[in-house]
Parts: sequence; C-alpha cells; structure tokens
Amino acid sequence: MKDGFLRAACATPKIKVADCAHNAKAIIAQAKEAAGNGASLIVFPELCITGYTCSDLFLQQSLLVSAEKALAEIIRETKELDAVIIVGLPVRANSALYNCAAVLCKGELLAFVPKTHIPNYSEFYEMRHFTPADKDSKAGKNTPQLGHYTNFGFVYFGTDLIFQCREMPEFKFGVEICEDLWTPEPPSEKLAKNGATIIANLSASDEVIGKADYRRMLVKSTSARLLSAYIYTSAGLGESTTDLVFSGHNLICENGALLSESKRFTTGITYADIDLQKLEYERRHSNTFVGEHEYQYRLFSLPLKELKLSRHISKTPFVPESKINLDERCEEILTIQAAGLATRIEHTNAKSIVIGLSGGLDSTLALIVAVHAMDMLGRDRKDIIAVTMPCFGTTKRTKSNAEILTESYGVIFQDINISKAVTQHFEDIGQDPENFDVTYENGQARERTQVLMDIANKNGGFVIGTGDLSELALGWATYNGDHMSMYAVNASIPKTLVRHLTAYEADHTEGSLKAALLDILDTPVSPELLPPKDGEIAQKTEDLVGPYELHDFFLYYFVRFGFTADKIFRMAKIAFEGTYDDETIQKWLQTFIRRFFSQQFKRSCLPDGPKVGTVTLSPRGDWRMPSDASSAMFMPD
Repeated sequence: MKDGFLRAACATPKIKVADCAHNAKAIIAQAKEAAGNGASLIVFPELCITGYTCSDLFLQQSLLVSAEKALAEIIRETKELDAVIIVGLPVRANSALYNCAAVLCKGELLAFVPKTHIPNYSEFYEMRHFTPADKDSKAGKNTPQLGHYTNFGFVYFGTDLIFQCREMPEFKFGVEICEDLWTPEPPSEKLAKNGATIIANLSASDEVIGKADYRRMLVKSTSARLLSAYIYTSAGLGESTTDLVFSGHNLICENGALLSESKRFTTGITYADIDLQKLEYERRHSNTFVGEHEYQYRLFSLPLKELKLSRHISKTPFVPESKINLDERCEEILTIQAAGLATRIEHTNAKSIVIGLSGGLDSTLALIVAVHAMDMLGRDRKDIIAVTMPCFGTTKRTKSNAEILTESYGVIFQDINISKAVTQHFEDIGQDPENFDVTYENGQARERTQVLMDIANKNGGFVIGTGDLSELALGWATYNGDHMSMYAVNASIPKTLVRHLTAYEADHTEGSLKAALLDILDTPVSPELLPPKDGEIAQKTEDLVGPYELHDFFLYYFVRFGFTADKIFRMAKIAFEGTYDDETIQKWLQTFIRRFFSQQFKRSCLPDGPKVGTVTLSPRGDWRMPSDASSAMFMPD
C-alpha cells in the first residue's frame, strides 16, 4: 500500500448454512491468509456469516444472536491484521432486520451499511425477511440500539458512508450489496461522485445460463462509468442448493479493465493490485465528473507498506499485447490517420501531397498513410510526390529502400541531392564543413524542409510531416526543419507503435515491397546527418537520447496519468526487469524529464495532425504547458 497501489481481495469461504461459528472460523482463516499476502481490503460475500440461503431462519432469534457473536469473534481475531475487512450479516435495528455489510479495521467496527434495493422477484424473496435502507438510513442518524444486542456500543449505520485511509487518502471506498448494482440508480453512483475510488459489493448472485457474462460486463462497465475500481465478491459453495446454485464468481475491475476473476464453482481468494492514483487522475482530468460532497467520511489507519506488485505492467503501454488486438488496433489507427489526411486534402483542394522520404521508419509510415488516404479518395497515387534528399550522412541502404517503396506504391519519386546547396549555405554563414556540430546537422534538416515546401508550392500541394510523438516529447526535431509541415500525420504515434504499424503493413504486402518494409524495420533509427562509417549509419538516435521503448513508457505515464517520476521509476523497474538495470532506467528517466521540459517551445507551434490515442502533445488540445516551466520538482529523487 504505497504510491497509490492497493492490493484488494475477494474472499469466498466454503460455508455451512446457519452455522455462524463455523463460518466465522472460515472467514477469519481467509482474512488472515489474504492479509498475509498483502491485501489491504478484503471483501467477503453477502450474508456470509449466516449464509445467504437461510430463508425463514433469518427471523429466528437464535440465528441473529449467533451472527452477532460471530461478528464479535471476527473483530477480535482480525484486530492485528493490517487490512479493512468487509463481511455480510443480518443486523437488527429499529425493530427491523437489515441485510448489512459490516466494515472492520484493526479491531474496530467502523460501520454497518444496509442494503438499499431488496429484490423480490423470480427466485428472490428478500422482502419476506429484510427491510430496505431508506432515506433515514444515514450515518447522521446512528442507531445505538445495536449495542443492546451485541455490546458493540455506538455504531455508525447508513448508506451515506465513505471510508478513507488517513495514510493513503486516495484509498476511499463505499459499499453496496448485490442487487444494488443491478438497479437503474445504484448507490455506487453517489458513492463515486462523493469521492469513493473503490466500490465493494458483497453479493450472492446465483448462476443461470448466460448470467456470468452479463455480470462480468456489468461490473466492468460500472467501473468504467464511475472511473473507479469495483470489487465484486459472490457467495459460493456451501450455500443451499434447494433451488439455486452459487458459483463464487468474483471480479475485480478498474476503470473498465478486468484485473482479476475467479474460476467459478470454487472457493478461495482472488487478488488484484489497484492503482488508485490512476483513478484519481482520471477524475481530476474529467471535468464532467462532478462531486456532491454530501456523504459522511469514516477514517481509518493502516501502515504504508511497499507491495511487491503482482499487477502486470506492460513494457509497451501504447501497444496491445495480443496479436489479434494489435492487428485490429493497427488497422484502426491507419484508417484514422488516412481519414484525417484525406479530409485535409479535400478541404484544401490539394493537387498533390509531398513527403520527404528518407527510408527510415517515420517517413515510411507517412508514405503508407498517404497511400491509404489517396486510395480512400479514389485518387491516383501519382498525386503523391516522395522526395529523397541525400546529403552527407545518407547511406545506400536507406536510399535504396526509399526508391523501392516509391516504385512499389506507384508514387512520383524525386531524387534531389542537397549536398551542394548545404555546402554553399555553410560557406555563406561561415560554417566549417569539418565541424560536425549542431549547425552542421540542422543546416541539412532545414534545407530539406525548404526543398519540400517549394516543391509543394510548385505542384499545388502541401507537405506531410513525418515526425512522431516520441520525437515531439524529446524535442528530437530541428526547429523549423523536420519540425514543420502543413499536416503531421504521425504527430500522435509513438515510436514503439510506428514500428508495429509498419510491420502490419508489411504483413499485408509481398515481394520487394515487403522485403523493403522489413529491412526498414531492421534499420537503426537515425537522422543520418553525420557522415557514414564504412558505408554504415554512424549516428544512432537511441545511443544519444536513450531507448525509445523506455521513453515511450515514461511518456505514457507522465502525460496520461500525471505520475511522479519515482512512481514511474518503480513501475519501469518491474516492466523492464532483466532488460535494463536500475541505473540505466534512472539515467534515461532524468533525460526524458529534462528534455520534455526544455523542448516545450517546439511543441507550442506544432502543425495540425490527427489525434489517434489518449496521449498527444498538441498545444491546441491535449497538452498546454509554459515553455519556461522548471523541471526541478519533477525529477526522480
């Protein structure tokens, strides 16, 4: 429980109907096991102390007294555990019987939360025994009568309760019970709007054909709609099978993602590590998520401990890990890029579009998008002018691949050697051509942009930008050189995704085009601005600014969720274990943050480009930042 990470557990014990003493022992055993495995929030099923299927036995004095004694035993036996425990039982209050969740922490009964919606249809007939929570079931109207039966003393009792951890304030949860979730206006809506980042649901959902799929969909969609985590724990083996069968179908979801799910028709504990800071960021980011601040808060204390996270952290958060999902994503992205470009071509009545084609990854993807756009418009691909501009650093490999691409796609190809123009420019400004400094490099990049702009003017078209999102984040672009274009089709595509989009195109081609695309994928990323060594690329970008897979990881969590550098470092160590050591990750994380801040001025005047994913750096939409902001407080400790 640190950095916003919380391990939650769904615990379904094997119970005996109406045997509260037996059930208490089973609950205590699972609570100790879950806490021992690092769980800080442990949720048990609805009415698990008695069993959900007690029927008219719920009206028996003996069962009710036994349930209260069992709860007292659970409180005593779990007081040393560093966890919040939620268990279900029937509770007598105000001459009525309520289906309640008891919230416990370190020997304290924090509250009883009664069930709001009592089902009384089909196989359910809870109204026969239980009273629904009503408008008077508020924590402000507590019921000290509860102590008359159980010696619990003064106990909070209500549906307007949110429980919050003092040591980790983002650990805030609310409780609803089974049917509450299945209604048009579940209590979880107001709980979330009033601050609860987690909803715990104690359930006893029986199994019928198809219900598991619907239940899973309901829990996932609720967590997405509420920007919350949702912990759903259901009754299982041991419940009466007179008319129904219970499977113990447990689910833990986070903002629409299924983190963990139990195998049905089993008992046991299901775990998941929830990222509460991620949820808090989503809510801050969404100005339509409006709080009401009408609810009561019950505070509790738990020690902060660093978990060894079991949560899967992908090395490539921009890229789906499933091949099927990746192919679908690539097709969708290429379509979005092409549709954006096609719309711009039509709007400007462009006779042509011009691309600087180096034979590298980014310009290759830009050409692929341009081809798709022209096909989408039903226009001749010869309306695409691809220009290769060899200079001091160009290698035969990249130039050859550029030629093959243009021939295979059937676009116009122009080969313009800019060496003489750049040499003349160096002479004009007094630049020593043997001094391979930033002027030497940027002079070539700006000359290429001038050539492209003038060719576009000459042919009634506009220039397509090729730079990608990763380069924008690092400022790895020449200001008013490759930094500038009329429409930047790759502006929201990170480098790790550029590779997969190009690979996807290669999978759907053949012959010399496929071979060229595969060779481009195998070519080191380079601006090719320094002279080759023995005919090979001398300037490798990742040797200078660091591995793009690391930078894309940093970019995703820094921009998308606003995580601290220390949290990103912790996550990166897990994701890249065995690939990079801690010192290497730390080094490039510092580089990322330093460059991200210092290069903002380049992003403040970006050309238009289509938004594809949730992380973009357009100054007109997703990222606005002063160009002179200090990076000091954002650096890792």
